[in-house]
Parts: sequence; C-alpha cells; structure tokens
Amino acid sequence: MDSPPTLDHYKAAMLLSAAGDALGYRNQLWEYNESGPAIHQELQELGGLRGIVVQLPDWPISDDTVLHLATAEGLVTGKEGEELLQEVAFRYVEGMKDMEGRKPGPSSILGVSQLRPGTPGGYRIPYNPEGTGCGAAMRSMCIGLRFPRPEQLPSLISVSIETGRMTHPHPTGFLGAMAAALFTSYAAQRRPMESWGAGLLAEAMPAAKAFVQSAGYAVEESLRDWGYFSEKWSWYLSERGLSSGVGPVCWPTPYGPAERDLAYRSFSLSGWAGRSGHDAPMIALDALLGSGPDWEELMSRAAFHGGDSDSTAVVAGCCWGLLHGLEGVPPGNYCHLEYRDRIEQAATLLYALSH
Repeated sequence: MDSPPTLDHYKAAMLLSAAGDALGYRNQLWEYNESGPAIHQELQELGGLRGIVVQLPDWPISDDTVLHLATAEGLVTGKEGEELLQEVAFRYVEGMKDMEGRKPGPSSILGVSQLRPGTPGGYRIPYNPEGTGCGAAMRSMCIGLRFPRPEQLPSLISVSIETGRMTHPHPTGFLGAMAAALFTSYAAQRRPMESWGAGLLAEAMPAAKAFVQSAGYAVEESLRDWGYFSEKWSWYLSERGLSSGVGPVCWPTPYGPAERDLAYRSFSLSGWAGRSGHDAPMIALDALLGSGPDWEELMSRAAFHGGDSDSTAVVAGCCWGLLHGLEGVPPGNYCHLEYRDRIEQAATLLYALSH
C-alpha cells in the first residue's frame, strides 16, 4: 500500500466515485429514502451489491458526478489562476444543462445561475448564508488528484475554496470542498487514514483561513461563520478517539445500518445526514475507516444509509479507488457507467498532470 498511485488507481478513483454516486442515488429512490435498514432490505431483494449492474436507465449518475466531471475537465485543460477559475465556472454553467432527473441542490442551482464566466471576476457570486450544503464537496475530489503532493497543499486549498464558493460561498459549504480534495490527496500520499481528520484541522484549516483573508472576498462574512466546520470536526474526531491523529478508532457497538443512521444524523447540521459541506466528507471518512479494503462494506456504510447517500458515497468511492484500485469490485458496479469514457479520459489526463 506504500507504493504511489498508478494510472489504474486514478481511473479507479474516478470510476468508483461515479459508481458510488449512482448506487447511493438509485435514480432518486435511495437518496431520498430516510431509512438505512429499508435500503439494505431493498438491496437484498436486488441480489445484493453483486447483483446490481449500474447502467441506464435505472442507475444514472446524479448531479454529483456531472459536476465532478466539470471540475475535472476544467482542471485537465492545464490552465492556472484566474484562467482556471473562469474555465471551471464555464463548465459548471454547461454542466447545469445536463440535470434532467439528477436533482441538483438549491445552492448549486442558485450559484451557477449567478456565475458570469468570461467577465472579470465572473467566477464569484454574492455571499450566501444558506450556502452550507454538500454541493461543493461532492465535486472536488479530483482537485486532490490534480494536486496530490504535500507541497501542493496551497494550490489544493486555493483551487478547492475558489471553485467551492462558486456555488457555496459559506465556509461550511466551501470548506467541504477543501476536505474532499484534501482526503483524496492524503489517499494518494498513502497517509494513515486515522490521521486525515487531524490533518484537516491542524494543517489545512489555518492555511484555508489565511487564504480566505488574503483573497479579500466576503472576508467578514466568512470569518463570522467560520467556527462551525472546525467545531463539528473536532467533536467527530473526539467521538472516534482520533483527535491526536492516531488510532485505534473507537466504534460504537453495535454499529449496523440503524445505528449508523442515528450516528450520521448526529453529525449533521439540520438532521439530514451528509447534506452539508462538513458532514458529507465526515460520513465518507467514517465509512472508509470502518471498511478497509472491502468495497461492499464501504458501500454499505457510505451509500446505503438514510441520508444524502450519493454525496457521501461519491467522496468515499474516490478515496477508496485511489487506495485499492478495482480489486474486489463487482465489474457490474462500474463497467457500464454513464459517461464512463469521459470519466476515464479525465482520470488519464489528471494522472499525467499530477506528474
């Protein structure tokens, strides 16, 4: 596991992110099902995860992967700075035209409608005190694939925050984008997973605050609303015994689908687990910590719960694929994915750029 990720790992990261999205979404049926046990029952009736062939029309990708692809395809142009941000903003506007049956969130819809790519500063929108959702987190893992090395942390932070606040200008929203990108970079670095949350708080958060202050956009509002994200993450790490960044993980017993529904809800901002920028990556990390190299266990925890299940699985699937490749994943879960060619092409170009 110490060897750096290969091109195959990059492809697995992008493919299994999309697979997790499609599985957790189940064409709207599971994203809006509030009972993990009920979803697990339906999963058994489908023949379990190995019985599912993820393909149209029953298993489309959601808005999560459409916008993750938009981020990735912006990054692989090789543009930097303001040019990159204009490019990504343009691709978000284009991506929003591909939302039939995909259920984008309200902040994503509003934010993209306010973007003006091509005009100076047109990638920035007004501060939105409601912009706390997970829509920025769910599309940002590829930023960690583009900037995987420790010395690239400043680029990862600036790009994830600036692209995140194109739709989610509230810290709880855009710091979720940074967390999803950061955890993907940690997976590429083969950092012990028990240290990821502590790294987020100790390494990334101070640098993120400094970046927001230096960028000079909505500084006062951002700092006013800054505290919740860190406080909730500190609480979670304390719950799992990971405040110092070393294991072992403290798990509740039992911790099946019903118990996870309650736990994930306790992570949440307003009772909808995984719906916000802080807790979509949090549930993804919780699932990764609890499943090791077992894809079916990962999906059980990250995709099949009574919350925003596609947005937690899209993050978890990317990190897991980068760590483990496609080994042990039923081919039906990813071989016939919608947009598979685009997904693999983006992965190939991200891998080349990251080197």
